[in-house]
Amino acid sequence: MTNYFDAETFTKIDFTKTKINKGEYDNCIFKDCNFEGIHASNIQFVECEFIGCNFSNTIVKDTAFKDVQFKNCKLLGVKFNECDTFLLQFYFVDCQLQFSSFYQLKMTKTRFINCNLQEVDFTETNLSNSVFDNCDVKQAIFDRTNLEKVNFTSSYNYTINPEKNKLKGAKFSKEGVAGLLSEYGIFIE
Repeated sequence: MTNYFDAETFTKIDFTKTKINKGEYDNCIFKDCNFEGIHASNIQFVECEFIGCNFSNTIVKDTAFKDVQFKNCKLLGVKFNECDTFLLQFYFVDCQLQFSSFYQLKMTKTRFINCNLQEVDFTETNLSNSVFDNCDVKQAIFDRTNLEKVNFTSSYNYTINPEKNKLKGAKFSKEGVAGLLSEYGIFIE
């Protein structure tokens, strides 16, 4: 028998001290909870919202994130590439995602708004039709990444090699063009 939680709110729970129940969480809200470094494997989060939570170094192997929103969360070093990919859908606002990995995930139409994405691994990720709105993508890895129709116009510090990534229809600001040319040793003043 699987635990089932529907439309519940979990506030200020430190899951490093109180073990999270395995099961399915539907339409639940997690506010100011600490998941840092715990095993949150094999859990289903469906249409859930995480607000002000710490997920740093949390293990999410085979965890489902279906239409999940993260707001003002700390998600440092999370290997999202290990989560359940069926119906995977994220939304990130005001989050810190440094050193996390989305390696080989299909994440079309994902929204990253006001996020720190420094050194995030997007290798072989399908991000087509996604939006990076006012995000710092310094040293993020884009390698064989599908960035078709992605909007980077308000983001900054990106370095993307046009020869190693799909960029058809992607949008960049004039100021950001240098991030597309750095591979060639070209300087723009």
